[in-house]
Formats: sequence, C-alpha cells, structure tokens
Amino acid sequence: MRTDHRLSFLIFLIFSLNVYSQNRYTLSGTVTEASSNETLIGVTISIPSLAKGVITNEYGFYSITLPQGNYEIKVSYLGFEDIIQNIDLSTENKRINFKLVTAAEQLEEVVVTEDVEKLNLRKPQMSVNSLSTETIKKVPVILGEADIIKSILLLPGVTNAGEGSSGFNVRGGSVDQNLILLDEATIFNSSHLFGFFSVFNPDAIKDVKLFKGGIPARYGGRVSSVLEIFQKEGNSKELKVNGGIGAVASRLLVEGPIIQDKAAFLIGGRASYAHLFLPLFDVDNSAYFYDLNTKLNFKINDKNNIYLSGYFGRDVFRISESFINTYGNAVMNFRWNHLFTDKLFSNLSLIYSDYYYGLELDFVGFKWNSGIQNFNLKYDFKHYISNSFQLNYGLNNIYYQFNPGKIEPNRPSSGILEDQLIQKYANEFAIYVDLEQEITDNLNVQYGLRLSNFMRLGQEELNVYEDNTAVQFDPTLQIYEKAEPISTINPKKSERLATYTQWEPRVALSYTFNPDNSVKASYTRLAQYLHLISNTSSPTPLDVWTPSGPFIKPQLLDQYAMGYFKNIKDGMYSMESEVFFKKIQNRIDYIDGANLIANDAIEQVILNGEARAYGLELLVKKNLGRWQGWLSYTLSKSEQKTPGRTMEESGINMGQWYNTPYDKTHDLSVYGNYELNNKWSFNSNFVLQTGQPTNYPIGQFEYQNLTIPYYGLRNKERLPAYHRIDVSATLTPRKNKGRKLKSEWVFSIYNLYNRKNAASIGFSRNSDTGVNEAVRTSIFGIVPAVTYNIKF
Repeated sequence: MRTDHRLSFLIFLIFSLNVYSQNRYTLSGTVTEASSNETLIGVTISIPSLAKGVITNEYGFYSITLPQGNYEIKVSYLGFEDIIQNIDLSTENKRINFKLVTAAEQLEEVVVTEDVEKLNLRKPQMSVNSLSTETIKKVPVILGEADIIKSILLLPGVTNAGEGSSGFNVRGGSVDQNLILLDEATIFNSSHLFGFFSVFNPDAIKDVKLFKGGIPARYGGRVSSVLEIFQKEGNSKELKVNGGIGAVASRLLVEGPIIQDKAAFLIGGRASYAHLFLPLFDVDNSAYFYDLNTKLNFKINDKNNIYLSGYFGRDVFRISESFINTYGNAVMNFRWNHLFTDKLFSNLSLIYSDYYYGLELDFVGFKWNSGIQNFNLKYDFKHYISNSFQLNYGLNNIYYQFNPGKIEPNRPSSGILEDQLIQKYANEFAIYVDLEQEITDNLNVQYGLRLSNFMRLGQEELNVYEDNTAVQFDPTLQIYEKAEPISTINPKKSERLATYTQWEPRVALSYTFNPDNSVKASYTRLAQYLHLISNTSSPTPLDVWTPSGPFIKPQLLDQYAMGYFKNIKDGMYSMESEVFFKKIQNRIDYIDGANLIANDAIEQVILNGEARAYGLELLVKKNLGRWQGWLSYTLSKSEQKTPGRTMEESGINMGQWYNTPYDKTHDLSVYGNYELNNKWSFNSNFVLQTGQPTNYPIGQFEYQNLTIPYYGLRNKERLPAYHRIDVSATLTPRKNKGRKLKSEWVFSIYNLYNRKNAASIGFSRNSDTGVNEAVRTSIFGIVPAVTYNIKF
C-alpha cells in the first residue's frame, strides 16, 4: 500500500512539473552596446505588467521564465535609450539579443552613476560598491592620472596608509586581505611607483565592483574584500582609438573587429616618461612604469564565446647603475562561455598569474629576485531555475609556487655566492554553491556554502623544532626569541606538510518595506591561506607572500553586517547605512626586532594572534541632475591582539588589544561633479581622516654620549589628522560636435590649499643643539596637472 502511495505521488509530481513546463516559457539572451557589441553588465529586463525583472550577469546574459502569454518587455540601462518590445511567449521559449543605443540627449553629459552604481533595494547583496569608468575618470587625483584605487578610497569603509602608499584597507583589514581580480586573475600588487598610481588602465576597464561584506560563496581566499575588475572585450563593429597625454604618463587604447560582428581585439598601453627629462638636470636616477592590456574575443555561435585576455606591467627604479629595482605583475586568462540551455549558463577559465620582484645592487655585486606564481582552473555555473530561484555553483583549483628569494652574483668579480631560499608549494581547492531566492514579494535571501581545502606541499628542506615551537619566550628578559631547530627534514614535493579544510557558510537577506525602503543583514565566513610578510603599514615590493603550513595557521573571518537602504525622490537621491563587526582568528603578528628580509625560517619571528574591527558606514548620493556626487562617512575601530601562549608569556604588547596601523576612527569623503554646460564640467573631492597610528618615544637614555630614545606599547600614538581638497575642470571644445575626432582638456589641482600631511614623524638628534627632535616628513604639497584626452 505504501508503494502505491509513493508511485501515485511520483506520477503526480511528474505530471505537475510537466504542466508547469507547458504553461511557462523562458526568455533569454544577451544585451550589448549597439555601437561596439560590448556586452553590458547589470542591464534591467523588466515586465511591468507582472512587476518582475532580471539583470544581466557579468557576461551580459539574462534569463527569465514567465507564464505563457504576450508581454511588453522593457530593457533599460542608464545612459542608453530604453527598448520597449512586445514578446509572444505563447508557444515556445524565445532567445532575443538586445542592442542598446546611447541616448542622444546624454552624449555630452558626464554620467556619474550607471545602473551598477544605483541602489538595488530588493537584492539581498549588501556591502557592495560599484563605480563606472566615467566616474573614475572624473575623480581628481594626483598628477591628473585617472586611478581606480584612488577612486575607491572615496567610498565608505575604504582607506589606505597615506600618500604614496600601496594598496588599500577595507573595514580595518590589511592590504593582503583584499582579493584583487582582473578578468578573474589575481593581482598581487596593485600599485605602480610604490603607490602613486594603480596598475589598472581605466580606458581598458568595463566594470569595477568592490565587495566589503556579504561576499558570495564563489569568492574565497581573502578575509577583507574582493575587488572585481573586468576589462572591455573589444569593439567588433569598427576601429576605435582613445588615449591621453598627461603630466607624467601617457596612454593609448586601440580596439576593433577581427571579423565583423564576430571577433574583436583590444590592446592598450601606458607608460610614464618623467624620467626622460632627468638628464637635463644632470640627474642620473630614474623611476618609471609601463603596462600592457590585451584581449581577444570570438563569438563561435549563439551558445559559445571564447576570450583570451592578459595584462603585463613593470616598474623600474634606478639610482645610477648601482641600484636597480624591477617589479610587476603578469596575468593571462583563457575563458569559455557556454550556454547549455536557456536557463543554464557556464564559464570555464584557465588562469595564470605571476608577481615578480627583482633587485640589483651593483656596489655589492649581486642580483636578487623573488615572486609568486599560480595556475588556476575555474568552472562556474549559473542556473536560472525560476524567477524566484537562482542557483550558482562551481569549483576552482589553484596551484601556488612561492620563491622567497634567490641571490646570485651580477658579475664575475663579485664575491657573492649563489643561493636560493627554500621555495614553497601549495594547492588550494574549493567547491561552492550559492542560492538566490525570493521567499515573498518583500523578503529575498541569498545563502551559500564554500568548502575550501588547502594543502601545503613538500619542500627541499624544513626545520624541526622542539615541541613544534619555532618561537621561544625568555621569561627573564620578557622577550620572544627565535627557537633553534633541532633537526631538518627533506620532504618530497608530493608529500603534505599540512592540510586545512574549512566550511565557509554565507547568508544575506533583504526585507523591502516598499519600493524605496529596505533593510538588509548578512553573515560571512571566509578563510585565507596566504599571508603577506610585512611589518610596515604600507607594503613594499620587497615583501613576500608565504602560505599557511605547519607553523602558520590560516586566517579565519566571521563578519556580521546590517543596514538600512533608501531611495529618495524617485532615485534622485539614495542613502546607504551599515554597521559591521568582524573578527579574525590567526592574524599573524611579529616578535619585536623581527627580521623579515631574506629570512629562510620566517616561522621563527611569527606568532598567531587575533584581530577585530567594527564600525558604522554612511553613503549619501545625488544621482541625477547637473550636480551629482556623494558623501561617505565611516566611524570605525580596528584592533589586534596576540596574547601569550602560556601563563608565563607576556604576549605582544602585554597581550592587550592595540590599534592596527590602518585604524582610522573618522573617515569623511565628499565628491561632487557639476555640469555647467556642454563645454565645461567641474569636479572636486574633500578628504578628512583621523591620523594613522604610530609610535613615539616615551623616554630616552644616555649611552656613550649618545641620547637614545625608547618606545612604549605599539601604535599608542597617532600622526596628525589628514585632510586635503582636490579640484579639476574638464574642457570639451565645441568643435567636437559632429567630428569623429573628439578631445578634452582636464585641468586638475591636487591638495588645493597645500596641506603638508605627515607621511611619518621621525626623531633625530639636532646637530646644533644635540637635542632629540621630531621631524615631519610630507610627500606632496599642492600639485597642478594637465591631461589631454582624445577619442576617435
């Protein structure tokens, strides 16, 4: 009897699914820009009569399933003309590709916000900021060079260690806790010229998105943020050229069809040239950078597209011929998009990433190089099961090779012997599933799970310590010291030195009160298996990456966030407010006096501690009109603690919480853009931050007629508050109208009122008075610049 019930239920289920499929049909396709065939991310495809809709994914694809019938479909994307079209879904599924045309009335406007920047109240995704390339190009920055990293510093929760510093910090996290992806490939150093510029050419960029929390399960490997950047695909309609000539660098981007409407290429380059003028002033030193962006795309058919993209960049810093420093990134990605059905989209990627650091000291007679390489296989699926249920799942595997350093003589007469620090190897594997579900008309939820596995593989030589402890504590002197190894082993590369497996759940939800108000909440758990070995507040190219292993545990994050989101006056204004709390286990800390450079036993100076950060973020934006912009404010705290491992140990900083180098209590940024007319537009931003934590002497003593300062607990003091105003004016000549060649002049002033912000404060002995005194070091005062941009 029970068998009969089960059979009846199965027949009923199959019949129900059949009826469901017979009465519902799927509309799918891609959305591109008509003038270039460039796919568009975040385009809204809506059905007004049903109050339903969907947005295009990272590759311009959409899919929506509707009851059979005739519908009016609206395709909208800010800056483009809407498409309104009647669709008949009475008998079969339809695949329709939409091509959007730039709105004529907006051709001469500066579009500060696109759909990807607009506040999406219904989606559960939170703690995300997006910027269009148009916005990035208008933000005034140092020396007039448009810069992605400098632009995101104006967003809430994002800071850095000051002028001329590398990278960025998110919600009190360190630079190495940010996953930076360029066309899915990892970028390990995002800075040119030690932080003055970023490695991203804005002319080649299509989309920029920063995840600060509520991070989807498809991402992993870092515990603070994900900065996802996609390059343009190339114009398959016609040849296009744009570029610019700036005060210190120039750039050029060329894109065009290989096969009309089917295949295209993109190639762009940048280079700085200020060093070329130094010989005129009898200066033999130089510092410059160059980079190259490339991309090929080929549309095989409606269901298959392939892409090949790459980036290569180098920085060179030279002092005469006695000191030469070279570093940079190289990445490549082969990607295949495949559409299995109207509801199942896939992306397969084969990725190579390399970061190289080289140093030559001729006066010593040696060359040094270090770096990190990885090979990554990713396979991601997006399944549009229904309008209220979407499923994302996939896997990725990354193989790492770490070169902590190799030294070799640079000439036959050198007394240096060749030596290779012990290379390290690791493998990181992950599978994930992520679900987006509409529970009710008001409640939406996104939940997922990531399972990551990290294997530290064998290496040429590994130290063995008593009690497996690489750092020992001297109770008499109350200091930590290196432990001497009791032996060494020589594990094969196929052996496992350590294995870590982590479950990383994610959940985010949104509740919409009405079309203009919603609340959101999220929980995120992340694991990070790589660590940047650096004891400076701003990383340098000499810092090296090291994997988790027998002595260094992976960092584990738990982050909670809640926010209120509001649209005002039909989207003219928007407001986002969030509170967050994050706790990180196994945050690495260093013993006092740690030597990190060319250290073949780095475990002897590292302790595992913990970190926490919490705060409030506010972002208010004006999205429409002649005047647009935003105000962002962050009130936050970022701390670290490394207690003693036993009752006898004092720990770092007496085991107390202390400020991290990137703790900024108050962070205020204001950005504004004003369109005076078709000829002139003006931009400005104001930045005010609490000073960076630092150490000042708390006393001094005399030794052999020298006055020597001594310091107290870590990061107890602060530098003076940081603030500045930047302005720019863009002149678009009237003769541009109707001409194929278009140009513009950008006049900018960085640090308008010449604020001497302190990059550091050092203490030295005055040669005249013999008294120790504080000396402030500032990098920039007022800096004017002019840039000339062209496009044809």
